[in-house]
Amino acid sequence: MTGTVDRRAARPRRTVPRSVRAIDAHVHLADETWAATMGDDRARSIARAFGREQVVVPVHEMAAEYRDRGMMAVIVNATDTTVTGRPSVPNDHIAEVVAGDPDVFFGMGVIDPWQGKLAEREIDHISELGLIGVGELNPARQHFAPNDERFHPLWRRASDLGLVVLFHGGYAAAGSNTPGGGGVKLRFARPILLDDVAADFPSLRIVCAHPSWPWESEALAVTMHKRNVFLDLSGVAPRYLSDEVRRYVRRRISDKVLFGSDWPSLSVERWLREFEDLDLDEEVRRRVLLGNALHLFQLEQEDSTDERSAPAEDRGS
Repeated sequence: MTGTVDRRAARPRRTVPRSVRAIDAHVHLADETWAATMGDDRARSIARAFGREQVVVPVHEMAAEYRDRGMMAVIVNATDTTVTGRPSVPNDHIAEVVAGDPDVFFGMGVIDPWQGKLAEREIDHISELGLIGVGELNPARQHFAPNDERFHPLWRRASDLGLVVLFHGGYAAAGSNTPGGGGVKLRFARPILLDDVAADFPSLRIVCAHPSWPWESEALAVTMHKRNVFLDLSGVAPRYLSDEVRRYVRRRISDKVLFGSDWPSLSVERWLREFEDLDLDEEVRRRVLLGNALHLFQLEQEDSTDERSAPAEDRGS
């Protein structure tokens, strides 16, 4: 794309208070604006998948929950308007929520890749709003392959602007156990498709959201192989993480894994309680809960040290 300006150098590093002990890298809104976009069928399918009813939670209550825990959270957005015709939460609303509680929230805006130049301009708008990334892109719901070269201008633009891009990986709660799965096509959410994107755009910071069952091995391999790919653990209660995922989190990708709850589908309380029961040493816990997010999102914590130094042994070559 001609005329592209690399604005990464102009984006200041943000400071996180020393009191913050964790960053939940994957949460959704559950306010009135979000509720207006859901639709009863989608809300029911997600509730069935997680065994947790989708209810409206005002933003101030959500902020208070994280603030009381000494935590921050990254709000992600979603859209599948081209495929379903349903409205989505405006990115401007995400920015307003972040601006209302900047001590608690960061935010990501979303695009519809099929909108081409309009999607490119929306990436510019996301950056101008002060949001830190693009996501949650959901290839299964949006019916696109992330490695399709038609979408290269989008990933190039996000990279030029220093934005993180977060892709849903694996099974989708939306449409779960409905006729035809609500039109959701799971094959587009295979993590291996992100390997091409990471290879073609090595400066683009990518998050594969969720352990990505039934393609967990793909997600782990891409995360381990590509330095610019991270994996968040959202959408799965820690007690249900597979032995393979636990093993890689413990050693091989301990500096590439993010705490993510997928709130409100999973409660923060449950996620943290079950995470505490995993067989991980304290250094790994600190990385997953905070250090890796500081690195990924280019944040600085007041008077903190980098918790990310990964073990040299047992790392893939």
